[in-house]
Amino acid sequence: MDQLVKQGSLRLHWAATHMPVLMDIRKRFIDEQPLAGLKVGMALHTEAKTGMLAVTLADAGAKVRLASCNPLSTDDSVAAALREEYGLEVYAKKWESSDEYYANLNAVMDMTPDFIIDDGADLIAMAHTTRKEKLPNVKAANEETTTGVVRLRAMANDGALKFPVLDVNDAKMKFLFDNRYGTGQSAFDGFMNATNLVIAGKRLVVAGYGWCGKGVAMRAKGLGAVVIVSEVDPVKALEAAMDGFQVMPMIEAAKQADILITVTGCKDIITKEHIAVLKDGCVMGNVGHFDNEISKPDLEAASVSVERVRDFVDEYRTRDGRSLYLIAEGRLMNLAAGQGHPAEIMDMSFSTQALGIVHMTRHYKEMENRVYNVPYEIDSEIAALKLKSMGIRIDSLTETQQKYITGWEEGT
Repeated sequence: MDQLVKQGSLRLHWAATHMPVLMDIRKRFIDEQPLAGLKVGMALHTEAKTGMLAVTLADAGAKVRLASCNPLSTDDSVAAALREEYGLEVYAKKWESSDEYYANLNAVMDMTPDFIIDDGADLIAMAHTTRKEKLPNVKAANEETTTGVVRLRAMANDGALKFPVLDVNDAKMKFLFDNRYGTGQSAFDGFMNATNLVIAGKRLVVAGYGWCGKGVAMRAKGLGAVVIVSEVDPVKALEAAMDGFQVMPMIEAAKQADILITVTGCKDIITKEHIAVLKDGCVMGNVGHFDNEISKPDLEAASVSVERVRDFVDEYRTRDGRSLYLIAEGRLMNLAAGQGHPAEIMDMSFSTQALGIVHMTRHYKEMENRVYNVPYEIDSEIAALKLKSMGIRIDSLTETQQKYITGWEEGT
């Protein structure tokens, strides 16, 4: 067996071993064949956990074609194993150029998918723009991440969205765990692998205090950092303050940062005015979806040279003699320089994707062209399966208690 394929096969097996909920669903899908005869186009970070989702959908009867949703997030060994061991059509490699990235997305669209599973909404946007000829065949889609959901809600508000989309990102079994615990751990997996630097004792700035930002800030605090949060939402800023973190505008935080991590889903978080005040030696990384949170054009304009000093670290030497470091070209450092979220976390997220796409196949005809929340029943089923896999039992309401909390006549 080719060494790359063997390595990928082992990684897929490791992921499967630690994804008991998805494997339970996979067994059910093999018997029920809920996706028989359907074509599912996927754009997700192409690594081991994603691989097991793709295998699960194929086992459910679907023809699956997979591309990466980020030029740096593919595990080449997993892509090779999915092709050779499982016979899946995978169009992805690490270090894709921009042209290769879009060529691979186009290869997925060439299949004329019935359903789309997206992360960042690039495939969905393509179906509405450069590949409109495929649009009549797309019945519905799932979206994995905050950035994509924001784009899709904007499309729906403008009346541009032409099929219903399930917002997997905001399912409780996704964002409460994936965004917080997954991002919190994997961000530092990527940071440490890229830099081999210590966190403890340093001033670490977190831009954005959504669920992902909360996870990063929580883990940074646990690693001994002095954590500063930058926010634009007053409610989230207040929450960060009451969670014990310093809160200040980015222009002030940037002056103090030893480490700076962006996780907002927005663009231009670090621009020329912030770059001008960053300390010598500041290390910057991003765990938002796109590579526009830290402005590379502004970094380049402020610099006299750029040199790759480690596999995933570029040193920008500024005109005034400072060294500023950028991890993974400003792309998702947890996937580009690390291995992404832990398998146990993605077990819940990708189980939501699997049950969610089956839900869409059954209900898309009655849906409007807008973004829908994941039904509570799916969240509840996945939570129950996860608890069972962990050997945890919980109580249930008695008939009297159920009547009490659903009625209004009795006050005692």
